[in-house]
Amino acid sequence: MKHTQFFTAVLFCLFSLQANAQTKPVAKFKPPKLTTMLGEFKDSTGITKETAAQIIGLPLKIYDAAKKTYSVANYQLAYKKTGIREDEITGKLIPTSTLSYQLFTETPVSPIWIKTIRAQIKSGDELYFFEVVAKD
Repeated sequence: MKHTQFFTAVLFCLFSLQANAQTKPVAKFKPPKLTTMLGEFKDSTGITKETAAQIIGLPLKIYDAAKKTYSVANYQLAYKKTGIREDEITGKLIPTSTLSYQLFTETPVSPIWIKTIRAQIKSGDELYFFEVVAKD
């Protein structure tokens, strides 16, 4: 009887002793605030068509507040071209715009885009660099 109680007590102790390892909570990743520059221009800005034609061939640069530079993984460029069209019925001229865009994986943009923008850009046109992805 004593042996049975002893074995029962030992088994109870073996199964009741359980250690849980304490795990540290994973710190939430906070990405750094990055700035994108094309030439000397950053953020939204208005520039002349001559300046736009000149800087379109420059590389896109990404850096953080500590001036650490990052390489470009990919980005999109949209070119909003303004123009006019004639209404076939009334003959009136109506302002219109066309939008061309492309995903790029290298900077600067491809030579065909540089050539096209330099040849066609005029006052009122807009260039958008968006969805810029940086890699460390």
